[in-house]
Amino acid sequence: MALFQISEPGQSPAPHERRYAVGIDLGTTNSLVACLRNGVAETLPDESGRHLLPSVVHYRSNGKEPVVGYEAVAVAHEDPLNTIASVKRLMGRGIEDVRQLGKSLPYEFIRGDTAMLRLRTVVGERTPVEISAEILKKLKARASESLSAEITDAVITVPAYFDDAQRQATKDAARLAGLTVLRLLNEPTAAAIAYGLDKNPQGVYAVYDLGGGTFDISLLRLNRGIFEVIATAGDSALGGDDMDHAIAEWIMQQANIADDADHRQMRRLLRDARVAKEALTRSERVSLNIDCGKGNSWQGELSRDRLNALIDSLIDRTLSPSRRALRDAGVTTREVDGVVLVGGATRIPRVREKVAQFFGREPLADIDPDKVVALGAALQADILIGNKREEEMLLLDVIPLSLGIEIMGGMVEKIIRRNTTIPVSKSQNFTTFKDGQTALLIHVLQGERELVSDCRSLARFELRGIPPMTAGAARIRVTFQIDADGLLSVSAQEQTTGVASSVVVKPSYGLTDSEIERMLRESIMHASADDVVRKLREQQIDADRLMEAVRAALAADSALLEAKERSDIEDGLKKLEAMRNGEDAEAIKQAIKSLDQTTQTFAQRRMDENIRKALAGHKLEEFDAARDKTP
Repeated sequence: MALFQISEPGQSPAPHERRYAVGIDLGTTNSLVACLRNGVAETLPDESGRHLLPSVVHYRSNGKEPVVGYEAVAVAHEDPLNTIASVKRLMGRGIEDVRQLGKSLPYEFIRGDTAMLRLRTVVGERTPVEISAEILKKLKARASESLSAEITDAVITVPAYFDDAQRQATKDAARLAGLTVLRLLNEPTAAAIAYGLDKNPQGVYAVYDLGGGTFDISLLRLNRGIFEVIATAGDSALGGDDMDHAIAEWIMQQANIADDADHRQMRRLLRDARVAKEALTRSERVSLNIDCGKGNSWQGELSRDRLNALIDSLIDRTLSPSRRALRDAGVTTREVDGVVLVGGATRIPRVREKVAQFFGREPLADIDPDKVVALGAALQADILIGNKREEEMLLLDVIPLSLGIEIMGGMVEKIIRRNTTIPVSKSQNFTTFKDGQTALLIHVLQGERELVSDCRSLARFELRGIPPMTAGAARIRVTFQIDADGLLSVSAQEQTTGVASSVVVKPSYGLTDSEIERMLRESIMHASADDVVRKLREQQIDADRLMEAVRAALAADSALLEAKERSDIEDGLKKLEAMRNGEDAEAIKQAIKSLDQTTQTFAQRRMDENIRKALAGHKLEEFDAARDKTP
């Protein structure tokens, strides 16, 4: 029976007025595009009915357009240098970072004029951004054909642990593909949207996302359509690809294949390893027939038990970020109401078994883990494009690392703390350190440690035109703004004159893949030591400020002091200087207090003298008259 939609007179939308926007899961191994049709989110298939698009691009020597997807996979082992797979792992990275991704990547990397990574292909140099754009073009074309409409608007998902450079690289790829990014949506959040709108759960949910190249764990509090990410953690260089490499290395040992296998053989081994891994999700054992090259072959067998032994350490690596996310959120596994599985690697029985053991409950997996992210992105895209629905959701993501600026003493003042909900804008007032200072260098940093040297530098910019004042008189407001995509802009304004400067933080490509994980781990390990160092630096800064002020006062008004008084002050300066160069923050604090007390009489005399000079040559009546005229 057909259903008719009933609208108020004159308010029925014409069919051509409905706008389409798609959700895109730009994955490491496979990508998908989804859209809301007839009120239901669904992934869009190609002409052969296949919903997954392998994230593989092959560049052809004949100059024709590159092929993407299954056609590229078919020739990957024959032409590995011109067939790029798992490009997502290279997004936002530099050539130095490739070493951390493993030496077995079958590509030729080259150093260009910028820090951005480049790959040599038969059609010239290509960046990960350009390669990803080819995948997005294919998905865009599929959506336009399926919906019989030109598609330009999309919500694209990214791992929650993607940093600014990786997110910016994703937006750049979308622009090259002719897409307008409505929002970059964290993959675990997209999965929660798909489950949340489908089942309307209340409480705390964990989203365990193990894809081809990245791992994310997010804890979300769901309540009446509000999706609040309360903690996130992960590893941007851990996924199913690493399992493939572990299996391939085992095969090489069994078949006596040399470690310096060429690119073609390595590609074949990775293909065979992936096929075996996928077969073992359904079977207890699988037969292997491996081409060893030069007419040789090796036959063997891989059991599920052996697979478990090969990948257990990789799965265990996902549990450490999971524990940290729980600790950050202040919840225990007992307080988690459900666990959502996302990513193709979660099909592996061993992964589900260990996740169930860790959380003490069977995970939810009734939505296809390969499709769930794209479906959630499609639901969000439909709202952002303006297609109203009865129930709209409020989406609250968080930033993974704290953001701040450098202050005196090489310390970091955090302005936005990690796990702060975004979008967000926060301001904090600062001042000058020296008399007459007319410029200020703003150094933007990311990290959890207390010292600049232990955090990551994002950007630097200058604020000039500060009126010359005494130290501490200027009022400079520094504002951090993070948009819904997690991209940062920083501005600084001197409040009395209005002079301002700003920067949009677009970090250079070339970031280490384990940097966030390392920074968080080190912040916990060194928390006590960092606190001691910060207290020492703060006391040293206070000491420097006081000594500079006292010496300036002595130079200007030493005539106001008797010889004994001046001697006492100079002794206090020497003692404070000696303490300042030591490592005892409490001793510096006491020396500051002692010198401050010693100089109080001197400070009072200076104030009296300045008042006397100001009054010289004036009558009291003049000041009374001026006061009476004051409104």
